[in-house]
Amino acid sequence: MTTPTLRVAFAGTPEFARIALADIEAAGFPVVAVLTQPDRPAGRGMQLQASPVKQHAVAHGLAPVLQPRSLRRHGKYPEEAAAAIEALAAQAPDVMVVAAYGLILPAEVLTLPRHGCINIHASLLPRWRGAAPIHRAIEAGDAQTGITLMQMDEGLDTGAMIAREAVPIPADATTGALHDTLAALGGRMVVDALRRLAADGALPSEAQPGEGVTYAEKIGKEEARLDLRRPATVLARQVRAFHPFPGASVQIGDMAIKCWRAEAVPAQGEPGVVLSADADGVVIACGEGALRITELQKAGGRRLPAQAFLQGMPIASGARCVLSNAPA
Repeated sequence: MTTPTLRVAFAGTPEFARIALADIEAAGFPVVAVLTQPDRPAGRGMQLQASPVKQHAVAHGLAPVLQPRSLRRHGKYPEEAAAAIEALAAQAPDVMVVAAYGLILPAEVLTLPRHGCINIHASLLPRWRGAAPIHRAIEAGDAQTGITLMQMDEGLDTGAMIAREAVPIPADATTGALHDTLAALGGRMVVDALRRLAADGALPSEAQPGEGVTYAEKIGKEEARLDLRRPATVLARQVRAFHPFPGASVQIGDMAIKCWRAEAVPAQGEPGVVLSADADGVVIACGEGALRITELQKAGGRRLPAQAFLQGMPIASGARCVLSNAPA
């Protein structure tokens, strides 16, 4: 096979992006520059940690690795932005692939590569534009999601679509598991697109439909506490959507408990009251039906199946949970 000749710049930060970068490199495309978020404090010691994309770039000798806090010349960090843009321009990329980068790309950057910027977005646009499309698709009970490759413009995920491929969302899917499926799909799709671009010199695209637009707001830690006044079916979806971050939780008395696996069951009772707690799970009445939690974790403890958890942390039937952090 002929070695691809496109000079590819890459912009991305988390594991979702690292997988795409690895696939592009493995396909033989020269990666001439990598943009990623600055190192951040992480872990219990809050030591500075490089992003998965930076870790891959350093390990594979990709350079330059650019980590500006902004790419806006007239923004908060103009010197960093100017230096990064000039370093990127010096590499003369033919195209830039963007995946979960986390910074807004101004028009100057979008038009810097000869073929512009291609974004790997983890939804079937125009549904779930924005920061958390995987979480929100599971939370909403969508039957399918997928990957859209998009020619980026200055809007929020509004660019013309180059390719779309759907995948079903299994009934037990968590964000972590669906993330891995979509990351692998995104890597394959963008490599296919780059090969077509190298061969044909252009990628056909079509405008997004005007109907069906939804926005996937960023997931906040404050969403973790389940509102037990809501239907159990909704809460079970949230448990899966918030796995692994931020992790759904309930508070039984003064004890906060993470809920890692749960299902809706057709039981009745006053919302927030524990109906039963045994080897099959901790069953809590909700606004409609009940939530059976089958994998739990106390603060500072390990994730455990219900039987093992209850051996060390008994929960009595009739115990009351805090309904919600939100006002009634």
